[in-house]
Amino acid sequence: MKKFTLVAVGLICNIFTFGQQLALDKDKLFDFYQNQRYAEAAEYLKQNYGENTDDLKALTQMGYCFLMAGNNVDAEKYYLKANSLQAKSLPILFNLASINNRRGNTDKAKQYYGEIVKIDSNNFIVYKLLANLYNSNKDSLKRVYLLKANKLMPNDGDVAVDLAEVHALYQDYGKAYDVLNVAIEADSENFVLQRTKLPIANYLKKYDEVIVAGEALLKIGPDAAVIKDVAKAYYFTKKYDKAIALFTQLEKMQMQNENTLYYTTLCYRYLKNFKMAAMYAKKTIEEGISPNIPNYYALLGLAYEENQQYSLANVAYKKGLFFDTHPTLYYRLAILYDTKLKQVKTAKNYYKLYLKSKPDVKIDEQEIKFAQARIEQMDLTK
Repeated sequence: MKKFTLVAVGLICNIFTFGQQLALDKDKLFDFYQNQRYAEAAEYLKQNYGENTDDLKALTQMGYCFLMAGNNVDAEKYYLKANSLQAKSLPILFNLASINNRRGNTDKAKQYYGEIVKIDSNNFIVYKLLANLYNSNKDSLKRVYLLKANKLMPNDGDVAVDLAEVHALYQDYGKAYDVLNVAIEADSENFVLQRTKLPIANYLKKYDEVIVAGEALLKIGPDAAVIKDVAKAYYFTKKYDKAIALFTQLEKMQMQNENTLYYTTLCYRYLKNFKMAAMYAKKTIEEGISPNIPNYYALLGLAYEENQQYSLANVAYKKGLFFDTHPTLYYRLAILYDTKLKQVKTAKNYYKLYLKSKPDVKIDEQEIKFAQARIEQMDLTK
């Protein structure tokens, strides 16, 4: 037998009470609920109670069934009618807020949650739900609701994590650390809380704590964020070999970035391994440069060229080559010198460089043929 929620059990009890008056088939209703056939239960109730009933219990029962069946339109219709009969019912307001949130109408959801706050200003759940309606951690109201929720229930891990992230955004690392500590004391095996705490502890220079907690987390399984934080803690405590081992692990996972490569470079430098330091310095530079930059300069140069600003186009194309020897840039320079600047010798050099840069034979077939033909023509006109 499937387990019921407390709400569902309560509704079944109410239905059985009404069955005395409306001759409802109680076994049929019980079967609907037991097998979670809420749409059929809702239609059955609507047939027996009537479409236009003013009975509050009937309305909330039908609203609940339609809500569980995913029919938000009919669920809202019955809950709205129930709300007009009993305006300050917390369950009705919660359900109306939930329905509007599901439908993407967050403004209405906020209004209903706001009504709950007026009725019960110490309701932890409503503050938690309100905070979740604000996507940006920069939103001041999100911070207000998280602070209220955390004050009411400081042991709640979800709220603690969200509030700590908001505090960290405003560089209130001490507050973030304290909020997480309280929640961790209540739930010492909450790994989400512990992971969230690591970068904050690093900011506060609690490196030994990061190493102990982080190494314990890594025994559970590899986690790129944890590896990065522990590696940084090893770096700042001058345990460069251990830091390098972890940073290298990130590379094997293909989770390195400009920052982790930079710290790896520093580790090798302090270990006086200058060859590896130079290699990682180059990796850091490469990681920091977007592979799309040559394309951006090609686009910029083309815009200049089309506006007859040929000297600016020339500079843009050559700046792009500084980042990568992209075939398109060589081709654009060849065309520019050939057709606009009328410098045939320079144009020929760029056509040759274009062909040597191995353009895609399928995508750039026409450009390749044109470059080859122009070089032949130039050789014949010597």
